[in-house]
Amino acid sequence: MEEKKIGIIKEELKAAEDTMLPSFVAEYGKDERAGVRKLVEQAKARLEKLAAERERTEQLKKYEKEYAVYGHICGIDEVGRGPLAGPVVAGAVILPKDCDILYINDSKKLTAAKREELYDIIMEKAVAVGLGIVGPQRIDEINILQATYEAMREAISKLSVTPDILLNDAVTIPGVSVRQVPIIKGDAKSISIGAASIVAKVTRDRMMVEYHKIMPEYGFASNKGYGSAEHIEALKKYGPTPIHRRSFIGNFI
Repeated sequence: MEEKKIGIIKEELKAAEDTMLPSFVAEYGKDERAGVRKLVEQAKARLEKLAAERERTEQLKKYEKEYAVYGHICGIDEVGRGPLAGPVVAGAVILPKDCDILYINDSKKLTAAKREELYDIIMEKAVAVGLGIVGPQRIDEINILQATYEAMREAISKLSVTPDILLNDAVTIPGVSVRQVPIIKGDAKSISIGAASIVAKVTRDRMMVEYHKIMPEYGFASNKGYGSAEHIEALKKYGPTPIHRRSFIGNFI
């Protein structure tokens, strides 16, 4: 019977949201059963990790606080500059001043599942989100750097709210009248840029998964168009597809 009760408490801890953890600890903290004590310790560990994440997130708002005088602060980032196939995608995200989203980071530092989870939260809570997508033919025409700038300008233009300042991941975008602040490795230093990197990454990854359904030989669902051994072997065997960047694949075909 005692094991059954501890099992119920264990399930309760699994289901407990972060805000419920203090009350969980208070309720069971004085229980002398070894199994319950272990569960309470697990709850305390989760609370400590949550506190550390909240502190990290506050540090991630450094630039947002520095430029708080500006009404709408927009983070800008891109994904897909290096792949042999597929588009380059830019994200532009304006978060609310009191943004409470945890776990935002450089999209490359997050698991695919975490990116998907955060994508939904960002899309729900953001003041505005814009996306810019530039395909392989345009990349070949104007080069990847100019295509990246074009995608970023498109993302800004798609925002439903006009930004007052842009926080960019490393670059200064030509042809934009809004004030810009380039931040080296900004996707890991600014919550706005981090959010933009997640939105752009998830959007592009989903596109590559759809391409995989049409052209499964190239493994786009797993390599996302980057030059993996599997991808290069398929490129040599089957030749380029309409989504390959001709200016990128000269050494392989």
